[in-house]
Amino acid sequence: MSFDSFLQFFTNALSLGSLYALIAIGYTMVYGILRLINFAHGDIFMLGGYIAFYAMMVFFMPWWVAFVVAFGLTGIFGVGLERVAYRPLRSSPKISIMISAIGASFLMENLATVIFGGRPKGFPVPELFNKVVHIGVVSVMNVSIIIPILTAILLAILLIIVHKTKTGMAMRAVSTDLAAARLMAIDVNKIVSFTFGTGSVLAAIGGVMWSLKYPQLNPTMGMMPGLKCFIAAVIGGIGNISGAVLGGLLLGFIEIMIIAFLPTLTGYRDAFAFVLLIIVLLVKPSGLLGKNQIEKV
Repeated sequence: MSFDSFLQFFTNALSLGSLYALIAIGYTMVYGILRLINFAHGDIFMLGGYIAFYAMMVFFMPWWVAFVVAFGLTGIFGVGLERVAYRPLRSSPKISIMISAIGASFLMENLATVIFGGRPKGFPVPELFNKVVHIGVVSVMNVSIIIPILTAILLAILLIIVHKTKTGMAMRAVSTDLAAARLMAIDVNKIVSFTFGTGSVLAAIGGVMWSLKYPQLNPTMGMMPGLKCFIAAVIGGIGNISGAVLGGLLLGFIEIMIIAFLPTLTGYRDAFAFVLLIIVLLVKPSGLLGKNQIEKV
């Protein structure tokens, strides 16, 4: 492989890995607070793409307005989902919440098929994202440059919120001991809603960016990316925001680079994520940046 080809694959891997990282942060935030795997996260990702699509195509909003509307409505939907599907089961066994999350995922996919239709829709890509930038010998679409920059900015903002604000302090307290946080007069429901809302907004941003990079929408589009981003969160150390970013980048780079060096394995591209997950869990069960925790029974 020539150096020029390597640079091309490197930029593609950075873009895909950043996209995985962006979506994985939502998984890891919710788990960090409630020890809950939100299996509907991939479908919230799908919802963000569809809302942006209809805002542009039906209501004729400018793309930047449509994107903001999609992020906002998806965040509100995430808060509502937590209130309806998860909050009533918070004191129940973990398996009950997990079943509710799986049920919410299937419900969203089927409702999306009924409401939006099962036929794939082409996502309208604004000219800003569709332009090709030439960096030396490498040709990169604008969206592939915007995604890593956007992920870095959002990660920095999120880390500031978590570590430098009162809300972040409350989030860390709830994550450590929910019952003790209540005794310290922390509004647990408010913090959980904020976490779900923030995670859903990140999923929506990921869904819109994914739709710009791969401009086709369908009701099950969030299934495989959602599963891969869950794997990325586990690899990095689920519950750790920086770990989710590391896991997403690592997954993106391995997926693209193996295909680059071994093109005959292209058909097994999705399998690499599961192989990497098994290897990491065998070597370090808590993930690369995770800490060993004793599950409370």
